[in-house]
Amino acid sequence: MTTATTPIPDQKKVGMVSLGCPKALVDSERILTRLRADGYAMSPDYAGADVVLVNTCGFLDSAKEESLEAIGEAIAENGRVIVTGCMGDEADVIRARFPQVLAVTGAHQYEDVVEAVHEAAPPSQGPFIDLIPQPDVKLTPRHYSYLKISEGCNHSCAFCIIPQLRGKLASRRIDAVLREAEKLVAAGTRELLVISQDTSAYGVDTRHDERMWKGHPVRAHMTDLARELGQLRTPEGIPPWVRLHYVYPYPHVDAVIPLMAQGLLTPYLDIPFQHASPKVLRAMKRPANEAKVLERLKGWREICPDIAVRSSFVVGFPGETDDDFKYLLDWLEEAQLDRVGAFRFEPVDGAQANALPDPVPEDVKEERYARVMEVTERISAAKLAGKVGKTIPVIIDEVGEPDEDGDIGATGRSQADAPEIDGAVYLRNVDAGLAPGDIVNVTIEDSDAHDLFGAPR
Repeated sequence: MTTATTPIPDQKKVGMVSLGCPKALVDSERILTRLRADGYAMSPDYAGADVVLVNTCGFLDSAKEESLEAIGEAIAENGRVIVTGCMGDEADVIRARFPQVLAVTGAHQYEDVVEAVHEAAPPSQGPFIDLIPQPDVKLTPRHYSYLKISEGCNHSCAFCIIPQLRGKLASRRIDAVLREAEKLVAAGTRELLVISQDTSAYGVDTRHDERMWKGHPVRAHMTDLARELGQLRTPEGIPPWVRLHYVYPYPHVDAVIPLMAQGLLTPYLDIPFQHASPKVLRAMKRPANEAKVLERLKGWREICPDIAVRSSFVVGFPGETDDDFKYLLDWLEEAQLDRVGAFRFEPVDGAQANALPDPVPEDVKEERYARVMEVTERISAAKLAGKVGKTIPVIIDEVGEPDEDGDIGATGRSQADAPEIDGAVYLRNVDAGLAPGDIVNVTIEDSDAHDLFGAPR
């Protein structure tokens, strides 16, 4: 007697194109995690996908054009495309150019995205698929993870439309954030990158709601969060690196510097200063206390000499004069920031800055951008040269193959280097057993304007 068998249905496959900032990458991870829980598989290419998601960026016109190009490529290669992310708020623009798009949803609208995928490619149903627990989807390497603590922003910066795209500040529960962090570290994360639109404002919207965690109360507040993250340990008992991004220099930021000096937090702060001229900062609707910031930088370095401060600046903002720009250059010389990114001002649809008088000519923007980069590269080169001869901890990102002499090289990062945006440490003659995520002590032998070179001690 032959027993009939029921074949396991083929899993529907979803492709993902994720553009923009780390916060959008976290959105992509959450969307894919939800879809995989619903029985979907992930496709690494267009050809194998039943539907393709394009998570867009809509912050600048250049980013919008990149998003539109990605949508066009997905349509050409696959044809079944769902658009989400920050540019989702401009559905009319997307549909005017690509009427065949199946659905358009806005930023962090997870339910709407999942529903659109269900409609476009109904999930395979069956106990062999739906009841199998799956781990969360990660789009970053196993050894580092982004930890998003809030959505949205309460600022109204003249050049920015993030509040229009992502709404007002909406903080996650502190116990939920810590539970996610603990889970990530237990699963192999060796570096946590804390992100939001404004990390310093975490919990303001919930009046710093208090929750119980590990038998004691913790507030939804940056300092409480930092202190608790500093208590995490890997399965081997090693504290993970904890890196704070998008930190506005509110007074309470001072309280996290001692945690860095104690080794509980990575000595690194990502602070979006944007400019230094008080007049330009006022026009940008940004905090304008640059002298106080310089004093605080000095104080932070006294408490934690190893602290690295990264920032970004906008040049060519409407009304920026030669004197304003010189003020910025002088401020940068005094601030001696470790890592600096610069951007030419670019009008964004819906931004208040578009209506400001005295736009800066494009050729002047280019000249100012080049001068900022020249100054900051010189500062960076001098700072990195000062590390030659020292031994520092380095987290490994990639290990190469042996060369003809059997030597193995590797690429990693110091505590002053966040992934994707900062420099690297290039290692020679590493052990064959070295793996991504390992943290090793490296003696620095050489440097340039951005990177370090050395060998394991």
